[in-house]
Amino acid sequence: MDAEAGVGGADQLPWRQHYRNLLLLAYQSFGVVYGDLSTSPLYVYKSTFSGRLRRYQDEQTVFGVLSLIFWTFTLVPLVKYVTIVLSADDNGEGGPFALYSLLCRHAKLSFLPNQQSADEELSTYYRNGFTPRHGSLPWLRRFMEKHKKARTTLLLIVLCGASMMIGDGILTPAISVLSSMSGLKVRATGLQDRSVVLLSCIVLVGLFALQHRGTQKVAFMFAPIVVTWLFFIGGIGLYNIIHWNPRIYQALSPYYIVKFFRTTGCEAMFADLGHFTSASVRLAFITIIYPCLILQYMGQAAFLSKNILDMPTGFYDSIPGPIFWPVFVVATLAAVVGSQAVISATFSIVKQCHSLGCFPRVKVVHTSRWIYGQIYIPEINWILMVLCVAVTVAFRDITLIGSAYGVACMTVMFVTTFLMALIMIFVWQKNIIFALSFFLLFGSVEVVYLSSSLMKVTQGGWVPLVLALIFMSVMYIWHYGTRKKYQYDLQNKVSMRYILSLGPSLDVVRVPGIGLIYTELVTGVPNIFTHFTTNLPAFHEVLVFLCVKSVPIPYVSPDERYLVGRIGPRAYRMYRCIVRYGYKDVQRDDDNFENMLVVNIGKFIMMEAEDASSSASYDIANEGRMAVITTSDDYDSPLAVRDSDGLADSMTTRSTKSESLRSLQSSYEQESPNVSRRRRVRFELPEEDDMDPQVKDELSALVEAKHTGVTYVMGHVYIKARKNSSFMKRFAIDVGYSFLRKNCRGPSVTLHIPHISLIEVGMAYQV
Repeated sequence: MDAEAGVGGADQLPWRQHYRNLLLLAYQSFGVVYGDLSTSPLYVYKSTFSGRLRRYQDEQTVFGVLSLIFWTFTLVPLVKYVTIVLSADDNGEGGPFALYSLLCRHAKLSFLPNQQSADEELSTYYRNGFTPRHGSLPWLRRFMEKHKKARTTLLLIVLCGASMMIGDGILTPAISVLSSMSGLKVRATGLQDRSVVLLSCIVLVGLFALQHRGTQKVAFMFAPIVVTWLFFIGGIGLYNIIHWNPRIYQALSPYYIVKFFRTTGCEAMFADLGHFTSASVRLAFITIIYPCLILQYMGQAAFLSKNILDMPTGFYDSIPGPIFWPVFVVATLAAVVGSQAVISATFSIVKQCHSLGCFPRVKVVHTSRWIYGQIYIPEINWILMVLCVAVTVAFRDITLIGSAYGVACMTVMFVTTFLMALIMIFVWQKNIIFALSFFLLFGSVEVVYLSSSLMKVTQGGWVPLVLALIFMSVMYIWHYGTRKKYQYDLQNKVSMRYILSLGPSLDVVRVPGIGLIYTELVTGVPNIFTHFTTNLPAFHEVLVFLCVKSVPIPYVSPDERYLVGRIGPRAYRMYRCIVRYGYKDVQRDDDNFENMLVVNIGKFIMMEAEDASSSASYDIANEGRMAVITTSDDYDSPLAVRDSDGLADSMTTRSTKSESLRSLQSSYEQESPNVSRRRRVRFELPEEDDMDPQVKDELSALVEAKHTGVTYVMGHVYIKARKNSSFMKRFAIDVGYSFLRKNCRGPSVTLHIPHISLIEVGMAYQV
């Protein structure tokens, strides 16, 4: 704020706006973040008092369970997540892969292919300005960077956490909807369990069937539903405390935890506290979520302490009669909202895994034109629906589903604690004692809960273990096969000396147009080029080796997205373009992408020509040099833009040309992928006497090639393991990876390449 502005009303407006925005975001977080957590009172006590703990259903045991819930709820969500973990977000993103990407940027722990030093210059690459070589415990950093097994173990731990979160996307809708619908049995005494299961399945099928429409049309209702639900359960909890057992506040003493375990042993240490791994908003949690849930747990415990026989349906039995049906309706809606939040989070996790090379190619549909990151993945949606309905029909019991849910949640919590300890060392640069204290304090609590959950493997706990094993196998096999393919490309790329020996014609016929050759290599010429020209000795006049790569950050600024360089001397008309996306970025590919590519290559040509330090001769050692092309650099594009309908953008000055090109980039960056409207443009080279003739010829060739047309060239690769490979490698490559590759989306589909302009080159790799 300007110090000379004075102290007036205008001065305080930004502060009021700040707090207004803070309250608005806190309000919106109720529906997006806390939906599943807020419905946990529906099933916690029933899941806790299961198994042999049924023998201890008395007032003292209820007090012990409440004390255990209160202190765990305070220690894990409030202290660990709200106070500590939220500070480790990856530019606003949370979850195991977000923490893993944060680690990989501050230590060389990633297996991601085609990473380069230029990625480290991205404005959001490092956190708080720390560099990879700073921080405590350099020996631990060197050990993990040097030993492949250590990095593989870390990756497997992250994949385990991500797999359990996907499993959570199956179990949360099942337990939430089934718990809410079970309230019908309290008033409709003749209603059988199978009818409740049938109604739950109908709700679940409808929930998944509507996913393709996105959540933006009903998202505005999520927050008020959850807020209404929280005030309902908080008020009911307070009523039950006063009406049934005012002494319930004594259970907040840790004394009852000790007494509880002395009486029951370790049989029932698991109390399902909901899913806390999603990024939360501190204000919403501290002011409403935490007090309302604590009041509800205390009130329900007060009711159960005097009505032990009502334990299976304790929540609905504790509701005063006049408000039963309104609470039931809101509970059902809250269960749907909580399920929707977890399903959306599952889509996001799968997209992160796919962007970081750990999941097969899937179709990602962006469902909102206005809300960035709202996605829908058809394949995952139907898989989740089938598995969710199968779990509901097979178990038909909240207790069994709760056992499975506990294993998934506690595993994700422990993985988060482990990754947070590494974040403290490598990213926050804290002392090892601080990191170990955090890990031992929270890890010990979570290990105890996890071990208790694993005791219920035969009672439903096997479900998340089987699901995690399947998803982990899929993720790791795909990651392994993708990495082997990249290593083969890297080892068999064409040398630049060979390219230079061919001359400007490349020893083939150069035909009009632009040839876009997709490759994962960020340096060198891929083997697909020589394979193509050997079988068809002709190629386009302008060649662009295009690498669309993911970097381990959530978002890449449009001004930092394009890296452009030259391959060979000017006469070869060969360029390299690297388009960088974050794991949360929207990858779009349409006519505007082609236009932006031409714009950026044109700007690169001008930057190279105006660089006083550039040499007229070509140097092989400088072949890998790339330039970041932005919309705000000092080099205006030499190309003028004209709409295809004949309405020309102003070309009278360099500044107006720059504005028109920035408008073009804006239309590319902001246009919704679901909208078919595209801006059709033509490029023109204005008459300028002061332009270098060689530069003008090169720009003219670029414009003419673009108007002729763009052809996409992509490899269609078959990978086989070498005959002398181990059995596990042959099984992973020849069976697992081959099956996944044949049954997933093709790369041309995920990149939105028009089929009419696509040429696929068959290749066979032995890795």
